[in-house]
Amino acid sequence: MQATLAQLCETLKKHGMKPELEGDAGQNIHSVTTLEDAGEGQISFLSNPKYEKMLQQTRAAAVILKPDVPAPDHLNLIRVVDPYAALTVLIVKVHGYRQHRRVAPSPTCTHIVESAEIGENATIHPGASIDEDVVIGDNAIIYPGCYVGPRCRIGNDLLLYPNVVVYDDTIMGDRVTIHAGTVIGEDGLGYAPVGNKWIKIPQIGYVEIGDDVEIGASCTIDRATLGKTKIGSGTKFSNLIAVGHGTQIGENCLLVAQVGLAGSVNVGEHVTMAGQVGVVGHIRIGDNATLGAKAGVTNNVPDGETYLGAPAIPITEMKRQLVHIQRLPELKQQVKQLQKQIAALEARLSDEVEAK
Repeated sequence: MQATLAQLCETLKKHGMKPELEGDAGQNIHSVTTLEDAGEGQISFLSNPKYEKMLQQTRAAAVILKPDVPAPDHLNLIRVVDPYAALTVLIVKVHGYRQHRRVAPSPTCTHIVESAEIGENATIHPGASIDEDVVIGDNAIIYPGCYVGPRCRIGNDLLLYPNVVVYDDTIMGDRVTIHAGTVIGEDGLGYAPVGNKWIKIPQIGYVEIGDDVEIGASCTIDRATLGKTKIGSGTKFSNLIAVGHGTQIGENCLLVAQVGLAGSVNVGEHVTMAGQVGVVGHIRIGDNATLGAKAGVTNNVPDGETYLGAPAIPITEMKRQLVHIQRLPELKQQVKQLQKQIAALEARLSDEVEAK
C-alpha cells in the first residue's frame, strides 16, 4: 500500500516512537528498500555509521536515520532514536506480511486420516498428509509435502511451509511458523554401548513448542529420550539449527544460523546465540546471555554474560587475549633480541672467567 511520510510518522507514533519529519510530509511512499537500490517513491534507512557516505548518493524519496546524523538538504528525513525498529514497523505498514493462497483440500491428492480433527478455515494443500488422531486448530496453512504424525496437538494459526515433517506426539501452541524442510521430533542420538556394539535406546519422549515460535528452514529438533524437548514461547530460529534431545530452550530466545545444541542443555530466557555456536550437553546458559559467533561453549554461562571463543570465555577476557595475540609478532622479535643479548652476556662472562 502507499502512504505519505506524514502517515508513516503517525504509524511510528502509535508504536511509541517520536519521529521528527524533515521535508515534504506529503511525499508518497510505495515500498521500502536499501539506500543503494532506492529510487522514486521508496524509503530506506541508515543505522550503521559506516554507510553514512551513501546518503550523498542515494536516490531514495526519504531516509530513516538517527537525530544526530548529518544528511544532505535535498533528502526527506524521518529522524528516530532507533531507525532499525522504525524500519520494521514501516515495512509491516507498507508491505504487510506474506499472503497465502487458499485452496480446498483435494481428496485425491491430500491424505487426511478420518480420526484427525482440523479446525475451521484451514488450508491444506495437495500433497500434505495428516495422520491419525491429530488435532490442529483454526486457520492452519499447510503446504505440499508436509507430514503431521499421529497424535500431534497443534494450536491455532499454524503455518507449515513445504516439506516440513512433524513426528508423532508433538505439541505446538498458537501462531507457530515452521519453514521448508524442517523436521520436528525425530529420534535423538540415543545409543548405549553393549559389548562392541551400539544399541539404540527407544526415544519415547516428545517435542513441545510454545506460542509465537518461528523456526527457519532445514532445522532439526530431536524428541526427548524421556520427557520432552521444549522450545519456549516467542523464540525464533534462523536456518540450519540442530537441537538435541531433552534440551530446554526458554522464552524469547534468538538462535542464528548453524547453531548446534547437544542433548539436555538448559537455555534460559532471552538468550542470543550468533551463527555457528556449538554447545555441549548437560550445561546451562543463563537468562539474557549472549554467545558470539562460532563460540564453543563447554561450561555453564551465567545470567547476562557475553561469551566468545572456543572454548568460550567471558568477552572481557577474550578481548584481552586477542590484544596479546595481535602483539605476538612484536613479542617474538623482542624474545629474539633478548636471546641475542643473553648470549652476548654469557659469552662476555665466559671470557672474563677464562681471563681470571
